[in-house]
Amino acid sequence: MPLVDLLLFAIPAVFLTGLSKGGFGGALGGIAVPLLALATSPMQAVAVMLPILCLADVVGLKAYWGKWDLANLKVMLPGAVIGIVIGSLTFELLNENLIGLLIGIIAISFVLLGLLKTDSKPRPLQPKRGLILSSIAGFTSFVAHAGGPPVMMHLLPQQLEKVRYVATINMFFLLTNAIKLIPYTWLGQFSRENLLLSLMLAPVVPLGVWTGLWLQSRINHTWFYRIARLGMLMAGLQLIWKNI
Repeated sequence: MPLVDLLLFAIPAVFLTGLSKGGFGGALGGIAVPLLALATSPMQAVAVMLPILCLADVVGLKAYWGKWDLANLKVMLPGAVIGIVIGSLTFELLNENLIGLLIGIIAISFVLLGLLKTDSKPRPLQPKRGLILSSIAGFTSFVAHAGGPPVMMHLLPQQLEKVRYVATINMFFLLTNAIKLIPYTWLGQFSRENLLLSLMLAPVVPLGVWTGLWLQSRINHTWFYRIARLGMLMAGLQLIWKNI
């Protein structure tokens, strides 16, 4: 990869991934793969990012250990497995552009509907809705590491305390990304070139995670959710821009 592409696209993509994992529950991470794809092919970007995502999950684990919402995870993780299995079995049939476009439209629609909604009371956990959205998240995460918007659609209406929200998302994706390593290996996505690029970018991950942790501790509950929704809007716009 040319040095210019590394500095302009690859390093910022990895830093944003760590920042998002560390402090904002993946809200800003949706732009990482599209950004990296500006420096390499989309398929290579997805393959390179999976080890990076796994590393970011592990680095941020200590800060959020045991603070997740177990009731939500019990609903979400089976859905993720369903989505990953579907993604693995239909890998050669998938249209990445169409999927990315649909995710972007759904993400933006969710944010806009949230602005129109006058009732700001937290919603209780809805298991059926959570299972469906988590299945979509598992599928879209497998295809393009774009599982954030469906998960946020499930969790944001509950208005969990910000640390519990981030911890729940982080644990969900830690396990989801770990599971994805199996089909990615089976499908031959981890070439020597891809793994070397992941290894070269890995030192940027802790810097991003620690920056995210520092920012999250200094932002109140209201602004945290505003930033999360803004991150979701940005991810949606980026996905639409990339796939039209």
